[in-house]
Amino acid sequence: MPQDYSGQNIRGRSFKGQNLELADFSGADIRSADFSGANLIGANFSGAKAGLQRRWAIFLVLVSWLLMGISGFFLALTGFLMESLIFQPQKGSEIAYQTTGFAVAIILIIFCFVTIRQGIQAGLGVIAITIAIAFALAIAISIAITSAIATTSIIATTAAVAFAFAIAGAFAFAIVFAIAFAIAGAFAFASAIAITIIFAVAFAGTKAGVIAGVFAGSTAGAIALFSIYISLHALEGDPKHVLIREITVAFAAFQGTSFRKANLSNANFTAATLKSTDFRRAILTRTSFHKTLKLYRGRPGATYLQKTQVCQVLVTGFGQDQNFDRLDLRGVNFQGAILIDASFVGADLSKANLQDADLSRAKLVQAQLDGTDFTGATLTGAYIRDWNITSDTKFDGVRCEYVYMRLPTKENPDPLRKPDNNKEVFKDGEFGDFIKPIFDTLDLYHNQGVDPRAIAISFKQLAENNPAAELRIVGMEVRGEDKFLIRAKTESQADKSLLSQEYFENYNQIKALTEQELQRLIAEKDNRIRSLENMVNTALQRPSFYAQTVKHNNSTIKTILILASNPKTTPSLRLNEEVREIEAGLRRAKKRELFNIRQRQAVRVPDVYEALLDLKPQFVHFIGHGSGENGLVLEDETGNERLVTTVALANLFKLFANDIECVVLNACYSEVQAQALAEHIPYVVGMNKAIADQAAIKFATGFYSAIASGESVEFAYKLGCNVIQLEGIAEHLTPVLKKR
Repeated sequence: MPQDYSGQNIRGRSFKGQNLELADFSGADIRSADFSGANLIGANFSGAKAGLQRRWAIFLVLVSWLLMGISGFFLALTGFLMESLIFQPQKGSEIAYQTTGFAVAIILIIFCFVTIRQGIQAGLGVIAITIAIAFALAIAISIAITSAIATTSIIATTAAVAFAFAIAGAFAFAIVFAIAFAIAGAFAFASAIAITIIFAVAFAGTKAGVIAGVFAGSTAGAIALFSIYISLHALEGDPKHVLIREITVAFAAFQGTSFRKANLSNANFTAATLKSTDFRRAILTRTSFHKTLKLYRGRPGATYLQKTQVCQVLVTGFGQDQNFDRLDLRGVNFQGAILIDASFVGADLSKANLQDADLSRAKLVQAQLDGTDFTGATLTGAYIRDWNITSDTKFDGVRCEYVYMRLPTKENPDPLRKPDNNKEVFKDGEFGDFIKPIFDTLDLYHNQGVDPRAIAISFKQLAENNPAAELRIVGMEVRGEDKFLIRAKTESQADKSLLSQEYFENYNQIKALTEQELQRLIAEKDNRIRSLENMVNTALQRPSFYAQTVKHNNSTIKTILILASNPKTTPSLRLNEEVREIEAGLRRAKKRELFNIRQRQAVRVPDVYEALLDLKPQFVHFIGHGSGENGLVLEDETGNERLVTTVALANLFKLFANDIECVVLNACYSEVQAQALAEHIPYVVGMNKAIADQAAIKFATGFYSAIASGESVEFAYKLGCNVIQLEGIAEHLTPVLKKR
C-alpha cells in the first residue's frame, strides 16, 4: 500500500534511503526534508512546497547580509583609493597619480562592459591584458616626469589594491546579493544598496571628509548596481553568468529539500515549488516538472535540469525553435510539449517521454532514441537521417504524414521525402510499418577520412567481441566527399549505442597506427579483412547506394535456430551452457561468418512456428526433454509442461521442408520424432535413449564445429558422436542420424 503524506507538514523530516515508491506527497510542506537516496519511483509531489525552512532561510539571509556588508566595505575602500589618486595626488607627481587613477577607472569600466556582454570569465581575461598595458604606461609616465622610483611604487601599489578590491568586491557582491535575493526576494535589492552606501560613506568619511565620502559612495554604489545586474541575470539562467549562478544556488540550497541520489523516475512534481532543492545525481527518468515554480532556483548537479532551455520546456511545455543539439536528455519528460522546428541533432533522448508532443519539422538527425516513447506524437515533416531507434522505441498512434531522410538545403528544401510521391502521405499506422525495418540495424557513420583497412579490421573485431549481436553488413552508402555509411544488421535486443562506441574507439585507434604497425596487425588476421576492405573500396568507388546480401565463397549465410525448453516442473537442464558451447565452437571455425545463430528460450508452441516463419532457418536445434512416443516437451503460458505429439511436429516441419536442411533433437528418447521428421527433412538427429547433459553438450559442440568448418551433416554427426567418446563418456551411441 503506497504511503500517504498528502497535505501534511513534514518539514525537516528525514526519509533518507527509504522505499517510498508511489507515495503521495501532494500538497505537502517538504521544506528541508531529506529524501537522499530514497526510492521515489512514481511518487506524487504535485503542489508540494520544497526549499528552506524559515529558520534556515533567515540564517542564510543574515549571513548574506554580513557578506554584503564586507563587500560594501571593500567597494568603499576602492572608491577611497581612486579618490586619493585623482583628487588628492602627491605634490610633484600630480600627473602620474591622476593618470593612474583614471586608468583604473577606465579598466573598471571595460571590465564591467565585457562582463555584461560575455561573462565574468571573459571580463577577467580581457582585463588581465588591459591592466598590464595600463600599469606599464602609468609607470613609464611617472618615471619620465618625476624620476622617483619610490613614488612610482606607491602609485602602482595603490592602483593594484584599488583594482583588486574592486574586482573581488564586485564578484563577491554579485554572489551574496544573488544569494540574498534568491532567499529573501526583492527586499534584498533595497538592503543591498543601503548596506553598501552606509559602509562606503562611513569608511570614507573617517578618511577624507565629505568629498571623499561622496566619491567613494558613488563608486561603491555604481559597482554594486553592476553586481546586482549580473546577479539578476545569473539567477534568470543567463549562460554567460553560469559561474555566479552555480555558486549562488549551491549556497541557497544548503539545508533545503534534498533529493540527492534519489530515484525520481516517473515522479510527478506538477505545480510544486522547488526553490533551494537539491537534485544532484538524482534519477530523473520521465519525471514531470510541468508548471513547477522556481525550478531554476534548485541545485541541478549534472542532470538535464542544468540547462535553462530544458527547464523552460519542462515547466511551460513550449520549446518551439529551440536548439537542443547534442544535449544529454536521457529520460527527459517532454510529454505534450510544443517542439515544432526544434533541433535535436545528435541529442541523447533515450527513454525520454515524448508522448503527444508536437515534433513537426523537428530535426532528429543522429539522435539516440533507445526506448523513447513517441506514443501519440506528431512527426510530420521531421528530419530523421541516421536517428538511432530500437525495438524499444514506441511509435503507437504516431501522427505523421511524411518525413525527410536528409536535412534541407537551399537547393533541395524537401530532401528524400517519404513517401516519395509528394502527393502521397502516410495513412494511419503506416509510419510505424515504414520505420520498423530500421529497428535492427546499426549505422556506422564516418565523416573524417574514410580508411577502408581500419573499417575492415574494426568491424571484424566488433563482430568477434560481440557474437550475440549477430552483426552482418547489409549496405554501404557514400554521402558526398569524405563521408561514408556502413549499415549492419543486428540482433533486435543488441545495445547499438555500446556497439557504435566500441567500433569507433577501435577505428580511431587503428587509424592512428603507423603503416608498419597496421601491416603487422593485418598479418595477424586472416583474408576476411582483405575481403571486407575490398567491399568498402568498391562502395567508395560507386557513389550510388551499394547493398547486397553478404556472401562468402559463393555461399549464402545460413541460420541456426536454437529452441530451448525447460518447464519448471521438469528436471533442470544446462541450457545456457549448451548454447554457449555451440557459439564458441562456431567462433573457432574457419567458416564461422557463414552462420548466424538465433535462439528462443522457454519456447511455447506459438514460439516454434513464429520463429520458423520469421527466420527461415536452415538448421533447427532443440534443447529440452523428450517423452518417447508421447512427443516433445514444450511450455505452456504458465511455464508448465506442454506435450507436442510426433504427428503434429512432423506436419509442422513438413511445411518448412524447403528451407530446413537439418534438425537436431537434443532431447531424451527423441528417436521416434527424428524418424517422423526425416520423412520431410533431409537430415534429423535424435536420441535413442536418455542422454545426460554433458554428453548432449559435447555432441552439439562437435557437430556444429564441423558444420561451421564446411563439413557435411553426416561428417558432423560422426564427429559429434566421437567427441562424446573422446571425453570418455559412454553415450556416444545415443545420438542417431535419420535421413530422408
